[in-house]
Amino acid sequence: MPIDIGTIEAIFRYPVKSMRGEQLAAATLGWYGVEGDRRLAFRWLNERGGFPWLTAGKLPDLISFTPLRREDGNGDGLPTHVRTPAGEEMPLFSEALAQEIERRYGPAVQMTHLRHGIFDEANISVISSATVHEIGRLAKRSTDIRRFRPNIVVRSIRAVPFEEDQWVGGVLRFGEADDAPAVAVTMRDLRCPMVNIDPDGGSLAPEVMKACVHANENYAGVYGTVTRAGQLAVGQTIILHPRLPASTKPA
Repeated sequence: MPIDIGTIEAIFRYPVKSMRGEQLAAATLGWYGVEGDRRLAFRWLNERGGFPWLTAGKLPDLISFTPLRREDGNGDGLPTHVRTPAGEEMPLFSEALAQEIERRYGPAVQMTHLRHGIFDEANISVISSATVHEIGRLAKRSTDIRRFRPNIVVRSIRAVPFEEDQWVGGVLRFGEADDAPAVAVTMRDLRCPMVNIDPDGGSLAPEVMKACVHANENYAGVYGTVTRAGQLAVGQTIILHPRLPASTKPA
């Protein structure tokens, strides 16, 4: 039977991979995730194989760059400029911005736009605030939820840390209507050192990832894929349609 698990506490998107994200009151959930999420990234020009994208795991400073949208921009909702940590605004695809990144990092990079997004595992990430609070308690610090770079933050009725693990294989429906947007939960989110990076200053706190490892084998939150597009909004009810046991699956 469907289970009411809570409500949407917050919605985030990250227009440029590993740069500062933005918190939204509402968003469109499309077939390729939250509209405008991770559609841009810096690509290493000399990459010969493997993962081609520059992330804050390699350059923590990247998280302090802020994508900006000007009113006379591109018309597709994507950022047009980036504010550097020093406060200077540069056009998104400018040579000046690429050189600023190269000055901090070294190898040559180029801003790249992929229409369907640039994701590590899946195009939607979900985490409960109870999980984040527990990690903060174990790390003995106030843990900013932005460290975990989720798309959807769940305010859970049960408020049990890491309950997201139990959602894998099920479907999350956002809203009461039968045609409400929905996400199939495909896997647990195995965390990387990104969680150690302060989302405001870029300083490192390795105790955060250590707490994830100690508490839940380094998993925190879940990934999913969109099964029904629609509108998300803070406060929306979240219904879990659990995975059926093998013996009870309909013929």
